[in-house]
Amino acid sequence: MKLAVLGSGSSGNAILVRGGRTTVLVDAGFSARELERRLRMVGFEAHDVHAVVVTHDHGDHTRGVGVFARRHGTPVYMTERTRDACNGLLRGDEIVHPYRAGFPFAIGDLRVEPFITVHDAADPVGVAVVDETTGLRVGVATDLGRPTAQIRHALSGCDFLVLEANHDEGMLHTSAYPAAVKQRIASSHGHLSNGAAASFAVELAHPRLAGVVLAHLSGECNRPSLAERVVGEALERAGWKGYLAVAGQSEPTELLDVEALRIGNGPGQFTLL
Repeated sequence: MKLAVLGSGSSGNAILVRGGRTTVLVDAGFSARELERRLRMVGFEAHDVHAVVVTHDHGDHTRGVGVFARRHGTPVYMTERTRDACNGLLRGDEIVHPYRAGFPFAIGDLRVEPFITVHDAADPVGVAVVDETTGLRVGVATDLGRPTAQIRHALSGCDFLVLEANHDEGMLHTSAYPAAVKQRIASSHGHLSNGAAASFAVELAHPRLAGVVLAHLSGECNRPSLAERVVGEALERAGWKGYLAVAGQSEPTELLDVEALRIGNGPGQFTLL
């Protein structure tokens, strides 16, 4: 199983996941042309993508979905309420498959398990993507006001996580954002802080967890080095020694091989538990 975060932040989000012979995009928050460019940067072409799975309707997750789907005939999976909220992006001639949180569905060699998240969108979900050929499991939760028991259950046992670490609480408090925006970001329907992401990552850590990519960092209220330090130190204190990286906004991460990372980390990956 392989993955690359094509970019993540308030200006656009998209994640490529490859399992068996199937490739999907989780979200399409860049223009179709930019998605094509970023796919090429990690060794893929647009025609390699078998489907786009949309997690919620915000523009930084949906900006290119309509044009990309029409240009390449790519099926789009989204909930009915998200489709209604994205009406301005869709012309009606796209191939759209509705799904519901709590009901897994198959796309080729991949099984997608959508779960309800807490965020201020029409019908927000996160997803776990499972490679049916290997059993490897990738969890994606990039817009997450707070963890719930259902979210914890959905993301437990993942071999790899893409997890939001949006802001530093101190930087948010002193930022130039209006008070209402600060309140929204910090609310239970907003975004996870570095500290909250660190606590959640420790909860989800287990011996088979090969790696974590921190995503959806605020350009104004966070720094990649700060997010990596806060989450990394918490995981280190918990005894976890897997792969940790931060996804940027301007360019993709490298194409990551989950199985290779898991094997490379070896049995000493979680030494204290």
